[in-house]
Amino acid sequence: MRALLPDLSPWHSSRDFRRMWLAGLVTVFGSFLTFIALPLQLKELTGSALAVGAIGAVELVPLIVFGLYGGALADALDRRKLILWTEAGLAVLSAMLLLNTLLPHPMIWPLYVVAALVSALTGLQRPALQAIVPRIVAHDQLPAAIALNSMRWQLGAIAGPSLAGVVIAFAGLPLAYALDLASFVISLVLTAGLAPSPASHDAEKPSLRGIAEGARYAWGRKELLGTYAVDLAAMFFAMPTAIFPFLADELHAPWALGLMYAAGAVGSLTVSLTSGWVSRIHRHGRMVVLAAAGWGTAMAVAGWLHNIWLVLFFLAVAGGCDMVSGLFRSAIWDQTIPDELRGRLAGIELLSYSVGPQLGQVRAGGMATLTGVRTSVWAGGLACVAAVGLLAASLPKLMAYDQRTDEHAVRMRSRKAAEAVAEAA
Repeated sequence: MRALLPDLSPWHSSRDFRRMWLAGLVTVFGSFLTFIALPLQLKELTGSALAVGAIGAVELVPLIVFGLYGGALADALDRRKLILWTEAGLAVLSAMLLLNTLLPHPMIWPLYVVAALVSALTGLQRPALQAIVPRIVAHDQLPAAIALNSMRWQLGAIAGPSLAGVVIAFAGLPLAYALDLASFVISLVLTAGLAPSPASHDAEKPSLRGIAEGARYAWGRKELLGTYAVDLAAMFFAMPTAIFPFLADELHAPWALGLMYAAGAVGSLTVSLTSGWVSRIHRHGRMVVLAAAGWGTAMAVAGWLHNIWLVLFFLAVAGGCDMVSGLFRSAIWDQTIPDELRGRLAGIELLSYSVGPQLGQVRAGGMATLTGVRTSVWAGGLACVAAVGLLAASLPKLMAYDQRTDEHAVRMRSRKAAEAVAEAA
């Protein structure tokens, strides 16, 4: 049992990791308050499903554009300062939502503007958040750190919406936005205590050429390219959450809709809470492929079944498989990408796990319209398995990846060891 428990070594050995973990835990709860409150406020002000759905449209482009630029900034600037400034910007945007809500007649257009700006700042911040972790955690502790960060997010994904529902129902939208603002203030205090994380001495200024250099590096590393491609395929073919309300109706269980949305997070959290085994796995590429195929298989089975409880079970299994794939994808990225390129590669990674689900929702909805809801779910799952299999066959370097012998992993491990010796001296 002890071997299954989460590996807490990053928490014990790194003060900065503890501060970042706590800051992230606070903000994830606050962010879910706004995640629930914003569309609900739009619904109350407009009464239009189209108006609510348009939030996703205004968020996507800023996330893509500023995600790539944020990756370049993370390589060129002090990552701690970049995180601080973007966190402060997100706090200001929460304050704007609060002020708008307190008006006698809240306006609609600021909600869209703030949603777009939040997406842009998130795109700027995420690469720095990811790229700073290998600097504050020992090389051999990175898989454990990734699991702990994932567990933090899953805790928020399960408890956050519930908290948001209670707060909004009993205290109203203003308190929800106020609590989100307070969470950013707490996060700023914790993040301000991090050690500086300056750019390397030969870092280039952010530019399109620098972004292109990162893309060329990713293209030249076929095992990295494979992780992006596998994730995109899995999300595009087997991400049916957009049609869960219709699936719940077909299963004669509209009462279970909330459970369907939460099932994946429950599966992911289960993996995170039993992630002690992760550090003992070395063939990370194979695990990425097997877990992505398991995600598709579980979704296909969920689409075939008629019993709601079995459907919920396999949705949870799918969420667990997705978490396993994510853990080992992140391990490959963090253990092999040079520090001077890590921000730009994190920006590319942001595209792989944000664009895929967005396109997957379109695929699921369109196919459900043409072939039926259940067919959209199970056929998408089978298509995911087939696509992952083809990618595995065409990218042998991904399947052969072993963090003990991979040249990039060995080089990064040696560099970290040299830096530790230099710091000790």
